[in-house]
Amino acid sequence: MNYAAIKYSDIANGPGVRTVLFVSGCTHHCAECFQPETWSFSFGRPFTQEVEDEIIQSLNEPWVAGITVLGGEPMEPVNQAGLLPFLQRVKRECPGKSIWVYTGDVYENLLYGGRNCPETADLFDCIDVLVDGPYAKDLKDISLRFRGSSNQRIIDVPASLASGEVVLWEDDPQFASHKMI
Repeated sequence: MNYAAIKYSDIANGPGVRTVLFVSGCTHHCAECFQPETWSFSFGRPFTQEVEDEIIQSLNEPWVAGITVLGGEPMEPVNQAGLLPFLQRVKRECPGKSIWVYTGDVYENLLYGGRNCPETADLFDCIDVLVDGPYAKDLKDISLRFRGSSNQRIIDVPASLASGEVVLWEDDPQFASHKMI
């Protein structure tokens, strides 16, 4: 797996201060994608043990709330295989740090449909929140927190797995949108 970038101290891709990993490779090719260069699986640099170690070190800072994985497309089958051991390591070595994943795929298709692969179930056991659905430029809404278009859902993965149906993540009502109150 390759990665396009890592951002430390990000506040735009999940609650609190986060480390953000942008993986390379995406077959969705959404219109107006904000990072079309990440569509290529060979873009960026190899995701090595040294890179993993740097991310783990960043997550051990007390002010960092967790990690967010975006793309490209983290849920591409080849990226699932690359991410699974890393996210299992994050869960093991950084307890209490949340794991958010953004995907252009839909939750149900990942678990039960054509995008399901051998790593998917174990990967979902690592993920706290999944922001799903392709970016849809005709549904763009800059007032939405942590997503770009209104078709995208912010899913509480552990609650969804436990209930057998999609359970949406509940944001603090004070911050649920960027609209002025």
